[in-house]
Amino acid sequence: MAYQNGGSSPPQSGGEVARAKPETERGTPYQPSRRSPEKIARARVLRHGDNQAEATLWSELKAKRLGGYKFVRQMPLGSYFADFACRSEKLVVELDGGQHAESSYDRRRDEFMRGEGFSVLRFWNVDVLKSPRSVCETILAALEGRLADGVIATDLRFVFTAKKSAGGAL
Repeated sequence: MAYQNGGSSPPQSGGEVARAKPETERGTPYQPSRRSPEKIARARVLRHGDNQAEATLWSELKAKRLGGYKFVRQMPLGSYFADFACRSEKLVVELDGGQHAESSYDRRRDEFMRGEGFSVLRFWNVDVLKSPRSVCETILAALEGRLADGVIATDLRFVFTAKKSAGGAL
């Protein structure tokens, strides 16, 4: 049987065939990503170049393993990249090697992230490798609001930012 369109296939009625097309082919306007291609590429490079401490912590944070909280890696935040971030609770977790001791760069970075509404929790790489359970317990305490003040110690740095209520007040 020959169809009117001259071929051996039935004419396309716009049914299933049209629904199977991606949105961009169905006439929906293209909406570019909110992130720049450069930042996406840089985040990918950072994710693939992680060190042992980052890999160890990521295995505990990924797939909502820590208290059901969702974390992402190498999240762009202004001109910085957060090692790990829980967007819903506005918490950034940074892992530092010895080169970060008393770093003014890290203090500026923490202040920027606080300005964006994120609390920042910093750990030494060695602590993650030696005591991953303690590190995870501390992260969970911050997420659950059990750390409600800024803490700066030789082995821990937590810079707290008060969360805004629905009315916008602190």
